[in-house]
Amino acid sequence: MSWFDLKGRDLIAETDWSKEEYDIAMKVTDQMKGLYYSGKEHPYLKYKTFAMLFFAGSTRTRMSFEAGMTQLGGNAQFISSNTLRLSIEDKPGAGETVADTAKAMARFCDGLGIRLLDDQVDYYGHGDLVIRKFAECAEVPVINMASDINHPCQSLTDIHTMHEKLGHVKGKKIVVSWAYSPWVRGRCSMQGTALISAMYGMDVVVANPPEFDLDPKVMQECKEIAAGSGGSFEVVHDMDKALDGATVVFPRNWYTGKRYDIGKEEELKIAERYKDWCYTAARQKKLCDPGYLLQCMPIDRGYEVESEVCDNSLSWIYDQAENRLHTQKAIMALTMGGRL
Repeated sequence: MSWFDLKGRDLIAETDWSKEEYDIAMKVTDQMKGLYYSGKEHPYLKYKTFAMLFFAGSTRTRMSFEAGMTQLGGNAQFISSNTLRLSIEDKPGAGETVADTAKAMARFCDGLGIRLLDDQVDYYGHGDLVIRKFAECAEVPVINMASDINHPCQSLTDIHTMHEKLGHVKGKKIVVSWAYSPWVRGRCSMQGTALISAMYGMDVVVANPPEFDLDPKVMQECKEIAAGSGGSFEVVHDMDKALDGATVVFPRNWYTGKRYDIGKEEELKIAERYKDWCYTAARQKKLCDPGYLLQCMPIDRGYEVESEVCDNSLSWIYDQAENRLHTQKAIMALTMGGRL
């Protein structure tokens, strides 16, 4: 394969691209970051437009894509779904179909990003289905800016950050751990980072209370990918056991598999049984080796993670947040045909 093969490609799930293709994206990320800090102009996507369709709110995603497209010489156009006549139900009378919207938008832009999360859909997997429908109909590359299943832009950022900080990640232990929060949060970031970490041969441990298992299909993919990469994968239901010897820890809340059947109030009642699932400074010091903090933000300080852990020398959260800018510039430049 060549770098040119990524031109026109969609990126919806982590498994849509191979490890070799992510390697290319990380090389370009390094180039983008070097240009950013050297102050050299790099208008690889001059006069091109990246349309961003947001069904869900955002801080880092919107800012990093907009800033990135500006630095690449093009334009990122923010579009809120509530300003459209679009219906994701795809039935007569509900509004314009996804297919019609996608085909029309593709006439105006060179790439399309979509962010469609859990509170905007009726069942788990619905957001992913809608994004794939856009990709099927739009004749430009479609980038998943976070769905209810996957978050490949965040995942690429996370593996790039770990490479940047650790040098080589193969054989390093990463713990993706459920953590208590009075927010009911989605699964995409943790599932995506578990997938891409397995792809790079890391020893991946997913830790959660029994009620909070992640998507079984995704967990099976992690297991199979780890077996082929020389890494390992396991799921445990004891936070302290999981943290033992961890190089990197990604603690975050996520909902149960019954989220759309029982509703948010019941989700919170179940979560309250596990308020002790917090990544504390004591756990970091006692159990981890050394337990660098990886967290996609926003962090629920004091619940998911103690503030001391967020702010100490083992925290990567702000470097990780910055890297969204550089990795997404690489994704856009490669998929939208920039000449590097």
